[in-house]
Amino acid sequence: MSSSIIVFSDEPKRVIYPLSFAYLLKSKLGQNLVAITLDSEIKDEIINKGVDELILIKKKALLDQYEAILKNEVTNKNFKYIIGSSSSNDNDIISRIAAHLNLPMFTDVYQIDIEEENLILTRKVFGGKAISKISINKKESIALTVSSKKLDIELKSETKIRYIEELPASNIKFEKVEKKALSGVDISQAEIVIGVGRGFKQKEDLKLAEELASLINAQIGSSRPVAADYKWLPEDRWIGISGKIIKPNLYFAIGISGAPQHIGGIQDSKIIVALDKEKSAPIFNYADYCIVADLYQFLPILIKKIKERKTK
Repeated sequence: MSSSIIVFSDEPKRVIYPLSFAYLLKSKLGQNLVAITLDSEIKDEIINKGVDELILIKKKALLDQYEAILKNEVTNKNFKYIIGSSSSNDNDIISRIAAHLNLPMFTDVYQIDIEEENLILTRKVFGGKAISKISINKKESIALTVSSKKLDIELKSETKIRYIEELPASNIKFEKVEKKALSGVDISQAEIVIGVGRGFKQKEDLKLAEELASLINAQIGSSRPVAADYKWLPEDRWIGISGKIIKPNLYFAIGISGAPQHIGGIQDSKIIVALDKEKSAPIFNYADYCIVADLYQFLPILIKKIKERKTK
């Protein structure tokens, strides 16, 4: 019995991308290709990517239900690779399966090469500042999630289709559902962004940044703690790898030390100005202009000078 490549995504449109990588492995290594996803109108498009077996889930499920379905399918098959998309849900679900099966897992892979007895996986690390190449023996089973790449060709194949009608029981119980607070502003499109960080001692002090923003027609963003921990700003103002990636003409970071996750979200800014009272702050290594000062002393002076220029 030949081994299988199992491709999964909780969204049918996303399953197309890992199928591109899976088809490469199938064509080179001669394995069966199994796709598991939610039933939808694009099932014919999925079939035409060289899929040998398509398993369609009839009802939208919760994460632990998808986990149970995938765990059952993997257990019943002689699998070699488990591949998902680099979405937050797929990363979550595939990582659970990898932990259950004690498999090595690699996320956000954007290229797979086959060299003699090894697979070479390429992925970005350190917020996209470096590339990691990982060599894995082809005989080893692995789990991975891959970033966008779409297979352009269509391959007619004899595909076995099976439906999962009933969902397994879920351990998740909903007490209540609350809408996430959003500002309604997409800071990723702003030309000027002011980032606020833990250098601000309390929420009320953000008025300094807001006044400056109104004077220079900027939008306010923040480091992770300000939005995620302190809840001083809505989470759609969070700048970083896990938040918004921004590319403004000017980014002014105030009281932000410069963690790698934040730097990864601002590295394509045309000009970066950083204000921090610690001259050793990591953000100064990436800034075009560095201001070592106490924001509570510097910002009132800057605001005053801008107002004076505007009245002339």
